[in-house]
Amino acid sequence: MATKLKYEGESLAYAGFWMRFWAYFVDIILTSSLTGAVIALVFGQSEWSFGVITLSGLIGAIITYGYFVILTKLFQQTLGKQLFGIIVLSNEKRELSWLDVLFREVIGRFIYRSLVFTNLLYLIVPFQREKRGIHDFIGNTYVALEPRKKRVVTPVEEVTAYPVTPEVSS
Repeated sequence: MATKLKYEGESLAYAGFWMRFWAYFVDIILTSSLTGAVIALVFGQSEWSFGVITLSGLIGAIITYGYFVILTKLFQQTLGKQLFGIIVLSNEKRELSWLDVLFREVIGRFIYRSLVFTNLLYLIVPFQREKRGIHDFIGNTYVALEPRKKRVVTPVEEVTAYPVTPEVSS
């Protein structure tokens, strides 16, 4: 089923490193807050663990990855991206598929989080012409600035002022 793309036919500018950084920062604050609230409600002060895997860590991963996957697939942007006016698009100028989004948001982000130094891979973004990160290459996506809504200025009709007659008090 062919779906009309949100910005089909428009040329969009690539979103730069800092714009993407701050959008991601907002998203991490949101997902961390949501995760903390859910874990506090479920566990209170206790923690369940299964070896090196904790149930709160598993809940946090599900909430975080779920947030990024679902919002990116449905709206082409997370709340942080929406706040900063950036969107995720497919390289093929088509609707993002679930596979694109899963590769981008789960596998790509997992690579960044797998080791402490792998977060440094985000630093390739400013040096790429298309401002793409590893997760963009894996997900076959790029991030662009959302086009600004054009304001249509309509001419205002000239209003003639009617003379005000002073009220006469008797």
